[in-house]
Amino acid sequence: MEADAGTLPTIPPRRFNPQGSARVPVLHTERGPWQFTAPYSNTSRARRLGRTKDWVVVFSDQDGQDEGQCTVVTEHHGTLSVLRVVRGLEAAGMQHYRADWAVDTSFHNPPPPPPV
Repeated sequence: MEADAGTLPTIPPRRFNPQGSARVPVLHTERGPWQFTAPYSNTSRARRLGRTKDWVVVFSDQDGQDEGQCTVVTEHHGTLSVLRVVRGLEAAGMQHYRADWAVDTSFHNPPPPPPV
């Protein structure tokens, strides 16, 4: 993974960064007219749950116009456990995994969440 290898540029997070150090890896990429920027999440919830190296916020724009953002996480409960999902679009994620790869998620035994 590029973030682990240290090959991605880093940015200073706006929150929880009193020193102003650039420590959050961020991926910039383009697909056709779309541009995507994806840093790790640095929210208080991500920090509290120990997910700052898991949750990714994806910002998208097309032709210079902001289109939106979403958060991608590793699910830790339910049928999609241990799979990557877009928060708020879990039903679409379920359809994606079932239709595209016919994944039988019933065998997943998720790791317990970290202590809060």
